[in-house]
Amino acid sequence: MRVANLRKAFGSNRVLRDLSLSFPRGGTTVVMGPSGCGKSVLLKHLIGLLRPDAGEVWHEDIRIDRLSESGLGRVRRQIGFLFQQGALFDSMSVGDNVGFPLREHSELSPEDRRQRVERMLHMVGVPDTYDKDPATLSGGQRKRVALARAVVLEPDLILYDEPTTGLDPIRSDIIGELITRLQRALELTSIVVTHDIQLSFRIADRMVLLHEGRVRMQGTPEEFRQTDDPEVRRFLEGRATRDELAGLEPVEGVDE
Repeated sequence: MRVANLRKAFGSNRVLRDLSLSFPRGGTTVVMGPSGCGKSVLLKHLIGLLRPDAGEVWHEDIRIDRLSESGLGRVRRQIGFLFQQGALFDSMSVGDNVGFPLREHSELSPEDRRQRVERMLHMVGVPDTYDKDPATLSGGQRKRVALARAVVLEPDLILYDEPTTGLDPIRSDIIGELITRLQRALELTSIVVTHDIQLSFRIADRMVLLHEGRVRMQGTPEEFRQTDDPEVRRFLEGRATRDELAGLEPVEGVDE
C-alpha cells in the first residue's frame, strides 16, 4: 500500500500536506506523531473512509481513492481494521461479533463460520468467550475480540488505530505480542497508528513520524534511537516546549 502527494484539509485546517509514503508488504510499519498531525486521517484514507483533496491512494495496483462504494467494498474485504475502542456490537455475543464479517462477505456454512471464529478467538488468547456478552469482558479481552474480528476474513493488510488505548502496560504488551504473532502467522502487512512509544519500538520493522501533516522522519527502530533530530527526540522523550507550557494557568500556592 502507498500514498502519493496526499492532501487533506478541513476548512482552513490543512491536515495532510503532500504526504507520500509506502508501506512494505509483509512488514509492520508504525506511524507516530503528536495529536493533530494527521495519523488517523491518513488511516481513514487508506481504507477509503475519507477522500483526499489531492493525491493518490493505492492498494497493490488498485487506486482506491477513485473507486465507487461497491469497488471499495471489494478492496475492504482484503483489509482488516482494528478500531481504537474496539467498536464491538453490545447487542451481539462475542461469536456473532467476530462472525459478522463472515456472514456478510463469505459463503461459509454456519458450522464452518463457527469453526473459523473459534480458531481466531483461540489465536488471540480468548478461546472460551464465544457465547459471552462483550459487556462482561475486560478492556483487554474486548480488544482481543475486536482483533479476532479484524482478521477473521484472513486479510492481507490490517490497520490498527491506537491499539493499546485504555490498556495498562501489561495488557498493552500482550496486544503488542499479538500484533507480532498475527503478522507472522497470517503473513500480514500491518500498519499501526499509535502514541505508544514502547509499543512502537517493540513491534515495528519500520517507523514513521508525522509532524504538521508531513513525514518528519522514517526508518528502522534503531535509526530512531540514534537520531539527533530535535523534533523527533522531543516526541520520543515526551518533552513539551516552553511555548506549550506557557499557556498553562498558574496553580494557586505553587511558585512558578
